[in-house]
Amino acid sequence: MNDTFPRELRQALAETSAPLLEGADVLPYLDDRSGAAGARALAVVLPGDAAEVATVLRLAHRHRVPVVTRGAGTGLSGGATAVGGCLVLSTERLNRIVEISPEDEVAVVQPGVINADLNTALAGHGLYYAPDPASHAISTIGGNIATNAGGLRSAKYGVTRDSVLALDVVLADGTALRTGHRSVKGVTGLDLTALFVGSEGTLGVIVGATVRLRPLPVATATVSAYYPSVRAALDGVRQISRTGVVPAIAELIDHPSLRNIDENSGSRLTDGGHVLLLVQTDGHAAVAEAEDIVTALRHTGGDARRLTDEAEAERLWELRRSGRGRTRPLWTVGEDVAVPKSKVARMYEEGERIGRRHGLDFASVAHAADGNLHPVLSRPVPESVAATVPAPPELDAAADELVRAALALGGTITGEHGVGVTKRRWLEDELGPAGLALQRGIKAVFDPLGILNPGKAL
Repeated sequence: MNDTFPRELRQALAETSAPLLEGADVLPYLDDRSGAAGARALAVVLPGDAAEVATVLRLAHRHRVPVVTRGAGTGLSGGATAVGGCLVLSTERLNRIVEISPEDEVAVVQPGVINADLNTALAGHGLYYAPDPASHAISTIGGNIATNAGGLRSAKYGVTRDSVLALDVVLADGTALRTGHRSVKGVTGLDLTALFVGSEGTLGVIVGATVRLRPLPVATATVSAYYPSVRAALDGVRQISRTGVVPAIAELIDHPSLRNIDENSGSRLTDGGHVLLLVQTDGHAAVAEAEDIVTALRHTGGDARRLTDEAEAERLWELRRSGRGRTRPLWTVGEDVAVPKSKVARMYEEGERIGRRHGLDFASVAHAADGNLHPVLSRPVPESVAATVPAPPELDAAADELVRAALALGGTITGEHGVGVTKRRWLEDELGPAGLALQRGIKAVFDPLGILNPGKAL
């Protein structure tokens, strides 16, 4: 590539406040948390408003330069990794909460706003933003929208798509587009807002979002229940459904995951039992619903109790969100699959069988109330082998079997992390040839030159 584009970009940005990073300064922007390696980017630009984004995209479109949009880089599927010769567009300076409207129960935010920071700002208004990925303390609203992030509260409040009312987007050629509406209801035309949510930066660059807010629950209650097996714990989840209670959160942590949390965080969760089910209710009836859940879980053999110590409950939730970690060198592959709720036990058992067949350790946590599992397959790295040695092929083969098992059970290859680069090989297996071709045709309408996040998702 000649120097025409970089020179014109520098000239255009000289009249703005947007920094342009080149050389070694681009290195922190090349990868996300998936482990997929990013290629060397041409430069990184940090626009501060929609007009600067439009300026950058017009130039990139004219010169056919690939653009990879990046939030906080917390993604687990490689969706934000740089491609060779691309321009990385970071949204970190697009970080303003533009408006909070308690009356309309909406907020207008830029994409670089951190999920948890939005909720901190909303608390004083008695409101909150429901989507809560485990990375909520560090991930951005724009990144959550790009991957249609889920989280712990998904079973009751839905995923990110269910809380996004409108978007401000800059298309590949620099054209500004507004989708959706500020009202909760609105059915005019095709739902372009939903189309952009989960599009992983392949259709346009989101520069603003109008999101739906909810009243802060007047109360919450947490139930913990230990079970002798995963299947028994999932029987407990089914029994909760029969009570008519819709829990805000229902999380299953299997024994290997409990052991990992203990080793990594210094907790003693495994002292309580083999498998832990954590459930939270919220709202005016939170305590009464929690007591109904305790009764239901005890009927299925669970050692269940309502936690009246709020500090203890908060500690358990924090351990669920961020307590796991590597305490020794491991070759590992993590997955994100979802199946119908009735098939979660089957999926877990398939994962265990796949692990045994390939000589791998298997562990999983699950959003038990919505069928989303996060299995991890691993093998210790021998002391005689450097941790940088490539993982044995059994890990890749086992991951392939795991994803195909989810599809065979009527599930999906990704419940909330997105396709990125790590899931592309299974895309056609789920969508089918006709569905995949149609979706690629839709991308071509929005991005005819294919410059937006090429090689990702579709």
